[in-house]
Formats: sequence, C-alpha cells, structure tokens
Amino acid sequence: MTWILSLPILLPFITAAATLLLRNRKGAGRISVLGSAASLLAALVLLIAVLRHGVVATQMSGWAAPFGITLVSDHLSAAMVLITAIISLAIAVWAMAEVGQTSSRFGWHTLFQTLIGGVTGAFLTGDLFNLYVWFEVLLISSFGLLVVGGRRQAIDGAVKYVTLNLIATVLFLCAAGLLYGATGTLNMADLRQAVAAHPDQGLMTLIAMMLMIGFGMKAAVFPLFFWLPASYHTPHYAVSALFAGLLTKVGVYALMRVFTLIFVGDQGFTHEILLWVACLTMLTGVLGAAAQSDFRKILSFHIISQIGYMVLGLALMTPLALMGAVFYLVHHIIVKANLFLIAGISQRLTGSSDLYRIGGLYRSAPLLAVLFLVPAFSLAGFPPLSGFWAKFVLVKAALEPGMWLVAFIALLTGLLTIFSMTKIWAEAFWKPHPDGREPSLARLSPRARVLLLGPVIALAAMTVLIGIWPAPFADFATTAAEQLLTPDAYLDAVFNAAGPEAAPVAPEAL
Repeated sequence: MTWILSLPILLPFITAAATLLLRNRKGAGRISVLGSAASLLAALVLLIAVLRHGVVATQMSGWAAPFGITLVSDHLSAAMVLITAIISLAIAVWAMAEVGQTSSRFGWHTLFQTLIGGVTGAFLTGDLFNLYVWFEVLLISSFGLLVVGGRRQAIDGAVKYVTLNLIATVLFLCAAGLLYGATGTLNMADLRQAVAAHPDQGLMTLIAMMLMIGFGMKAAVFPLFFWLPASYHTPHYAVSALFAGLLTKVGVYALMRVFTLIFVGDQGFTHEILLWVACLTMLTGVLGAAAQSDFRKILSFHIISQIGYMVLGLALMTPLALMGAVFYLVHHIIVKANLFLIAGISQRLTGSSDLYRIGGLYRSAPLLAVLFLVPAFSLAGFPPLSGFWAKFVLVKAALEPGMWLVAFIALLTGLLTIFSMTKIWAEAFWKPHPDGREPSLARLSPRARVLLLGPVIALAAMTVLIGIWPAPFADFATTAAEQLLTPDAYLDAVFNAAGPEAAPVAPEAL
C-alpha cells in the first residue's frame, strides 16, 4: 500500500518541480494541468483501494507504528484526497486563461502545486507532528500565492493572513509538544490509547482546547475568522477559488480527526463548546455576508457561515450528524470553489467585483447566469441540489435530540444565504450595467471561453449529480461517519501496517 498512499502526495511536488524548471506561461500551465490529471488518477486508485480493503495504512521506511511516519486513509481521507485532486485539476485548467506571464514567471504554478501537495499530505498523515509539517507547507505556499503579482491590496491581505495563521501554527506546535511530553507519542492511533490512559485528564482537556483553538483558527470559526474576509478577496481569482475550496477544510478535517479519534474522554465539555462555536459561526458569517457589496467579499463571509454547518455535525457527534458533516464538507468544496470561479469570469466581463458597478450578465451572458444559479441555489439549500441534502441531514440530526434552537439557527442561516445570493443575482445579473456595457462571453477568445467555462460547467454538473443521485454519496458518508465513531479498523490498519522492508525495533525501545 506504500505507493498507493504516497503517490497522491508525491505527484504535486514532482509537478511543482517541473513547473519551476519551465516557468513560461503556457509551458508551466500545461505541466500543471497534466500533473493535476495524474494526481486525480492516483486519488481514484486510492479511493478504489479504500473501497475494497477498508482503511489502508503504511509505515514509511518500514518502521512499525508508533515509530516512523504513518500514512493512513479511511473513507473520509480518501474522499478529501479525491475532491482535492478534482478541484486542483479544475483550477489548473481555469488558471491557464487567467494567470499571466509575470505571475507564472514568479512561480505561481509551482506554489499552486506545492499547496495541493500540502493539502493532500494533511489528509493522509497519521501523525500529529507531520500534520504540523503539512500545515507549514500550506502556510508558506499560500502566502506565496497571495503575494504573487505584488499588488498593494494582495500584500496587505497576505500580511493579515500569515500573521494570524502563524499564531494558530505556534499554538498547534505548543500543544503537540505538551502532548508528546505527557504521552511520549504523536502517532494519532497510539494517542487514542495514551490520552485515555493518562492519569491527568485535566491536562489532556487543556491540550484539547489548545488544539481546538489552533485548528479552529485554520478553519475560520467564530471568533477566529477575521483573517479570512481580510485576505480572500485580494489575490488572483484562481487563488481565491483554491483557498475557498480547500484551505479552511483542512482545519475542519483536523478538528474532525482529533475530536473523534484522540480526545473523546470529555465530550460533554469539548463538544458543548464546539456546538456553540458552530452556531455563532453560522450566524456571524451569514450576517457579515449580508452587509457586503463586493462579489468576492460576500462569498468569503459565506465560507465562514458554511464552516459552521460542518462543525455542527462534529459537535452533535451522532452517526447521522457526522454523516451530514462529511456530506456537507464534500459538497461545499465543489460549490464554493465554483462560485469564486464564476466571480472571476464576472469580473473579467464587467470590469469590477463591486455589485453596484456591474450588471447585465443575465441578458448578455445567460449561460454564465445559469451556471451561477446552480452553485448559488445549492449553497442556499434548494432541492434537489447537493446543498439541500447536506442541510437536511444536519437539521434532522439537530432535531433528533431536541435541539430546536440549533436547528432554527441552521435554517435561519440558510434563509439569509438566499438573501445574499439574491443580492448578487439582482445586482450582477439582473439589472443593466450602470455604464451601459454588454458583458458578453463573446468578448472572450474561443480558447479563453473553453478554459474558463469548462471547469465551471464540470463542477456545476457534479453539484447537480450529487443532488439528483444522493444515495451512493450518502452511503459513502455514512461509512465514513461510522469509521470516525468506531475507529477500530483505523487502529488495526495503523498498528498492522509495515513498509516493504520493515526495520527491526530494538526491545529497549519498546
């Protein structure tokens, strides 16, 4: 299983190195697309292996767990690796029409592929320290993507982004250090047993809270989300789409992994906090979006509100709730990345992202209008699109234990999301352009139309497919939730894994 688990991580870095050697616009872009396509194939192979064998794991260099570096994939990890590869390919294609020669020469495609490698590594690692390493890879590459081009607004947003994320990273590292000092291990499977057996459960809860804050800041939950709306509207639209789809989801994934696998002894305390954090995240995000008049800023605040739904599933900690969280996680990555790509096309046609300075897209570009409605309605929870099923499951999971207020907040957030999407529709698509422009897709070259619209159409089709045929996706999410709640298969896979040449462990090391 070693190559199946390592290849999805290695391919983006190999592609990054190749794009660094050939940094002209067309050459680097084509290599990036080919590398992303290869990563997608590797992700599909991993998913097939997980579906056939259950949880798969390997120990790099053959050192048996908990020694050495563990790579492990269950249903949740495999799904996240696959959706990362899909978004990577979509954005790589889209970027060929947007990322210019200057940005390409300064390493845009290299940084892009490095970030994809970091995201994939975070989803597949079975060790907390290596999760920290992948977070560092993400931070460095994402900062580089923010500042490529050197625009004042982008640099200002990047400084805010990196400063607050560095705080989260330092907090994560301190928590990992305390945990290693207390238990002698950072292997996630080994930590489940070590944390449960530790005599000082108060210390374990303190470390859990430190990790909750660190990962919560990465996920942009209340009240730690201020870095996101300050930075996501500043870079290339391809970067905004990449960040919106993937970056915060790494934080959500880390929360889900840690608080279902490791810190499960004091759920009455930790998950109560997560519950109120989820509710406040939903409300503050959607209210912030309602107050904005910039296309990307509205979408940025909606990232925050939608993260609240995912954390809600974790906080409720029931099979149905976790299934809804996994379903919502995958749905949101597709929808949110697509909305930012559509915002990029809109800005290219109308000349601005300020809703009060643009318009006329419905009349001049009806195809783009339809493509906007699909993810917008899905985000708001309209049936039969993917967002409806995700919200339905989470609301039902909240109602089962009688949490009427929580269910009301989730429904209210959906209604306010409709308000924001309607606002975008009315200003950008329905009303005439204030300058009398005709923002037609015909203004784009045939090549640009294919490169820009192709990924948007593909992602919209995925949203519709999940919505009208939800059963297999729900079944997959149900299995992922069961593995999170009952991680016996995860533990067995890790402790029984070995590389091709297992190294002997000295008795005194045990």
